[in-house]
Amino acid sequence: MTWLTTSLPPALRNSWALTFGSGIEMPTRTTSTVLYDLPHRQLRRFDRATPATGNPVLLVPPLAVDASCYDLRPGQSLVQFLLDTGRQPYVIDYGRITAEDRDLGLEEWIDDIVPTAIAHLSALHDGADVDVIGWSLGGIISLLTAADHADLPLGSVTTLGSPMDFGKNILLKPVRMFAKMTGGREITYATHLFGGIPGFFVQAGFRGMSLSRELTRPLFIARNVRDTEALARMEAIDRFIDAMPGYPGRLYRQTYRQLIVANQLARGQVHLTSDRSIDLTKLSCRVLLLGSNGDTLAPAATIAPGVEILTGAAEVEFASVPGLNHLALIAGPQARTTTWPIIDEFLAR
Repeated sequence: MTWLTTSLPPALRNSWALTFGSGIEMPTRTTSTVLYDLPHRQLRRFDRATPATGNPVLLVPPLAVDASCYDLRPGQSLVQFLLDTGRQPYVIDYGRITAEDRDLGLEEWIDDIVPTAIAHLSALHDGADVDVIGWSLGGIISLLTAADHADLPLGSVTTLGSPMDFGKNILLKPVRMFAKMTGGREITYATHLFGGIPGFFVQAGFRGMSLSRELTRPLFIARNVRDTEALARMEAIDRFIDAMPGYPGRLYRQTYRQLIVANQLARGQVHLTSDRSIDLTKLSCRVLLLGSNGDTLAPAATIAPGVEILTGAAEVEFASVPGLNHLALIAGPQARTTTWPIIDEFLAR
């Protein structure tokens, strides 16, 4: 059967793979070694054959996203790019988030998960500073960690698609206005009922933000039935979305109330609890903020204000690349010639 399908013309072979076969392309991940494996904080080192140069690089994923966002597939892997440019990347993998994790909050990541990984990597590299890269909420968590733990051996923080001023997202204005009228009770009830935001809600929301992609999927397949690479990219994104876990209840309430509705990042002070706040002006390492005007979830306009907010940073650079959506910013085929070279140049400095 394998010989038969490989001998078929590309259009027939791809049609068979999408319908009756195992898919266009089997998932391929860069080989890695687990350094420690604790609940919601597995730390992995990506394997390389030659000695690395520069600081170790820690990849911090957002919540409700699989860690494969940094290693989606060949040609769409920031991990492989970092390896190819001589660096040593690591990633934190949170694993599955379930209703049992309802009480986990941002503090778990800011005070434990991310700082522990940074300290561990610095010790492995003889006390070297660690360069952190975070996508979406992973970038926000990285900035809050750097601001609240000035003693960490941090060389830099790079964020991709991480809003600093949610008030500048036009699509969120109705949500923020409604939440201010209700006090955010709709999210409180939902997260208490489900113990958080279940994975299937996250997956549906991500697909909803790319509704045109979902609606035109049959047409896309028909037009690209001979283009194995295009179909492989589509399939990789579908698998990525299907693997999205959920949010812990407490963390999502904090994100919704403090970050989205109250817009506390834009004010430079994030109040995690009534007696705990984080002052973003205390962040002192170098920072690179990356965004895109094609990102509806986190438009470049919501990211640029970070230059004025992070006043204590040794250096803050903002860069916008045209036309990339939220996922493409970190893992799209265009990232190799847009966002990744900017990161490479920033880290090299």
